[in-house]
Amino acid sequence: MGIEGTSHGHETVAKNPGNNSMQARSTIQRSILILVAALLAACASTAETRSPQTAFLANLKALCGQAFEGKVVSTDKADATMAKERLVMHVRDCSDEGVRVPFHVGDNRSRTWVITRTATGLRLKHDHRHEDGSEDKVTQYGGDTANEGTAQRQEFPVDAYSVAMFERENLKVSVTNIWAMEITPTRFAYELRRANRFFRVEFDTTRAIAAPPPPWGAAN
Repeated sequence: MGIEGTSHGHETVAKNPGNNSMQARSTIQRSILILVAALLAACASTAETRSPQTAFLANLKALCGQAFEGKVVSTDKADATMAKERLVMHVRDCSDEGVRVPFHVGDNRSRTWVITRTATGLRLKHDHRHEDGSEDKVTQYGGDTANEGTAQRQEFPVDAYSVAMFERENLKVSVTNIWAMEITPTRFAYELRRANRFFRVEFDTTRAIAAPPPPWGAAN
């Protein structure tokens, strides 16, 4: 009995290291699972706090410094002349506040799209200049986003400033304008629509071209 008791005691001692090792592995596994869950939660939280407007602006800024050629894809007769011209957009100036995108129509460098942040979303303005750099009498018109939109598309209904300017300049057909911009992995599009009017130009962002000259009014 003494031998059996001693043997049993040795068995107990032999088993303890294995139990401790299993417990240690289990603790490590639980710690890893907790860490992974925490990282996934952090990633999810970051994704949730990134608004569609922030993502849209980031997508646009990813094109900064590049220029692209485009074409009119709408069919309104009013755009027939522009459709014959070489159309170039240049994502020229990017900052924390927003992005400036000159839009050249042939040799005409009067147009720049200006997209900036607001307290509630994004704002689109049209900066129109003469060749000497002075502002056109119809300029700085546009609007603010009325909803979150998506990371690929944002819409800008006409704002009160623009309505007043359009009425003053006898452009009353424009007081219901809604502009839009779209970004996909292969395309940038600019759009204007209102009753009985639709204009859309698309640019192939898979093929960058040489940067055009500065827009009228730019320092360099």
